[in-house]
Amino acid sequence: MRVTWTRDEGVWRLVFLLDPEDGTTGACTDGTPVELRTNSCHVHTGAGGGSPHPDLLALSAWTVVAPWTRRRVTFDRPISPGLAEALRTGWGVDAGPVGEDARSGARLAVSYSGGADSMAVAAMFPDAPFVHFQRVSHPRVPNRWTHYRAEVLADLARRSGRELHIVPSDLEFLLSRPRPGYPEHHAVTVGALLLADDLDLGGVALGYEMGSRWLDNGRQADRFASDNPMWATHGPWGRLYAAAGVPLVLPVGGVSEPVTMRMALGSDLAHLVRWCLRGDMSGPCQKCGKCLRKELILAAVEGRPLKTTLTAASVPARVWQQPPPYPGQETIEYGCARVPGIETTPFARAAEHLRATVESTRWMDRCYPPAIDETPEPWRGEVGAYMREHIGLMTADEQRQVEAWTAV
Repeated sequence: MRVTWTRDEGVWRLVFLLDPEDGTTGACTDGTPVELRTNSCHVHTGAGGGSPHPDLLALSAWTVVAPWTRRRVTFDRPISPGLAEALRTGWGVDAGPVGEDARSGARLAVSYSGGADSMAVAAMFPDAPFVHFQRVSHPRVPNRWTHYRAEVLADLARRSGRELHIVPSDLEFLLSRPRPGYPEHHAVTVGALLLADDLDLGGVALGYEMGSRWLDNGRQADRFASDNPMWATHGPWGRLYAAAGVPLVLPVGGVSEPVTMRMALGSDLAHLVRWCLRGDMSGPCQKCGKCLRKELILAAVEGRPLKTTLTAASVPARVWQQPPPYPGQETIEYGCARVPGIETTPFARAAEHLRATVESTRWMDRCYPPAIDETPEPWRGEVGAYMREHIGLMTADEQRQVEAWTAV
């Protein structure tokens, strides 16, 4: 894989050329198949991000080209030895040229999406700048996902009152299958990476919660995964970001979605929480699968019946009519155990299969302590103090429940 970055009038353009051994089909780190549609994308940083450290450009490119690279990656600028070594040990690829010193920074930025998990991180770090990565159309790829309201999420971000950097990009249209999206989940940080030197960033915080970090449910919840390759600090991506001087930080990686929902709704930005990708400025669409799932969490947190017009026969509810395992199953168990009248909702059949109780899911109300331990310095102490004061830590027995948890 050969990678080239060019910049013109505040827009970075990434072009990559495949080597003979590379492929146009591949898989991102969680195993999802991805098929390449085009070989270029753009990232609009405006007046900022004019001259990022070569390691930041290389890491940004790698979040895009990793699924299709087989043996080597050649960048257009020399990278540091540490970054080259992280690529070699993490992916088995030769990376170069090598010849640049490593970089560092001091501030933490929040990769801000506006969802409850992201908002929970924002509540923990009220002084951290937001970097919002906004999907825009690609000049050479038709947009068949016009129902995705990226401009709404950007407008909501502008209302936050926080230091905000919106970075539009068309890189999600590199994919033709399964749909527009990030080649690697980490590509959402490209905007923050290109601005990292301007903002003096020494870390990027994301809203991945306990299910994504420890229960392997980025793809399908079925096991405890202390060595999750996507998000473990000691995993390939964790080592790569650390080598580039911007370690990945998962402040809510030790708590469940019900907890991040409580944190978000208790914050000063509660009125801006938005998990739906289809709704307009008036609110979520209340018709998609994500709205249905989040409504289950919200009803459980508020201790009230489900509010939805969707039925068990509707398309968004079909997955819950099948036997488990389910995506994010621990959260479904939590909701089914707490929502009054669950037997009259689209989750009735799932509740029959799961037979969860308040007691069997109580561990999800506390923080899993190893998540604090793996938080990079200098933010470990702040995360730990917040969790102890506002959430509480799991007991040893509850920790064992997490580590023994399985959906199959």
